[in-house]
Amino acid sequence: MKESWPAGAKANPEVESELERLPAIPIVELRKRYRELFKAEPPKAFGPDLLRRSIAHRIQEKAYGSLPPATRRTLDQLMKQAVAKPNARLDLPRRIKPGSELVRTWNRRAYRVRVLEKGFAYDGKTFASLSEIATLITGTKWNGPRFFGLRSNGSADRGDGHAG
Repeated sequence: MKESWPAGAKANPEVESELERLPAIPIVELRKRYRELFKAEPPKAFGPDLLRRSIAHRIQEKAYGSLPPATRRTLDQLMKQAVAKPNARLDLPRRIKPGSELVRTWNRRAYRVRVLEKGFAYDGKTFASLSEIATLITGTKWNGPRFFGLRSNGSADRGDGHAG
C-alpha cells in the first residue's frame, strides 16, 4: 500500500491495517462502521464504494489530522461558487510563495515587488498589501492583485484597471 499519511508523520499500523481490510468488508458491516465513525446514518445513496471512501477518510482524519483551516476555507469558497453558478468556471485563489518577485511596467518604468512571509517589499519598505503599493505607484486607488496581474478583470472591474 502506498504512503497515505502526511509527509513527516509516522504510519499507524492499526490504521493501515483497517484501511487494507476495507475492500473485503460487506456492506452491512460498512454501514455499521459508518455509524460508529460519523455518529449518523449513512446516506441512502451511498453504495459500498462511497461508504468505503468515507470510512477511510474519517479513519485517516482521526489518526493523522484533518485539512488545515486555510484549505477548508478555500474549499468552502469554491463550493459557494459552484452552488451559486453551477456551470461557471471555478476560479482558484492564487498563492504567491515568499521570495517570488512581481514585476509590473507602468508608464514605461518597471516596478519590482518581493513577496515576503507577511507582506510585500517595495522600494526598501514593507507593505501589508499589494493595493498599497499599486496606489503608491499610480497615485490612484487600485486593486493591487489586479494591478500586478494576479487577477483577471472581473465584472466588478470598470475596465480601467482601477478597483471597483
